[in-house]
Amino acid sequence: MPPAALIFDCDGTLADTMPAHYEAWVATLRRYGVDLEEDLFYAMGGWPTLKVATHLLERAQVSMPAQRIVDEKEALFEGMLASIQPIAPVVEIAAKHKGVIPMAVGSGGFKHLVVETLEHIGIADWFQAIVTCEDVEFHKPFPDTYLEAAKLLNVDPARCVVYEDTDPGLEAGLRAGMQVVDVRTLYTVRRVTPRK
Repeated sequence: MPPAALIFDCDGTLADTMPAHYEAWVATLRRYGVDLEEDLFYAMGGWPTLKVATHLLERAQVSMPAQRIVDEKEALFEGMLASIQPIAPVVEIAAKHKGVIPMAVGSGGFKHLVVETLEHIGIADWFQAIVTCEDVEFHKPFPDTYLEAAKLLNVDPARCVVYEDTDPGLEAGLRAGMQVVDVRTLYTVRRVTPRK
């Protein structure tokens, strides 16, 4: 049975933002003596920024408001948006289905940054719903982001296909009862530092 709706993650799925996010994290955390390895960064893919900041500060035993890290990191990332490119093979899938079946974006990011990113790569108006960390209480790997997107599209979750680039995001899609596509099989993930 063909899918009734498609739901896409944003960062690392539709837009090649992950290296910029990582660089913004590293630059922000360095000010406070906190290191972030790229493998750990990718392991937290799909987490909201506040959760990442809280986790990293606790891990480094640094006592300071996590929201301060969030504000600084997101401001740095926003300044990098002009250099962000679409991830062509995934955007091509969305283009093929635009206007044919309902589509949504389900992201762990902040709504204004997700919308700005989609606008920058020219596809913001392709989606009938955008669900972000501000719209659900429980974030990826919990299924809530994708279940809320299906609800807004008025489509049975079992008839939805999720496109994701992280393990927590794929788990969220599966826990929502949806089919999932790991987009890392469609393109080579760009890294800031070489894999060890």
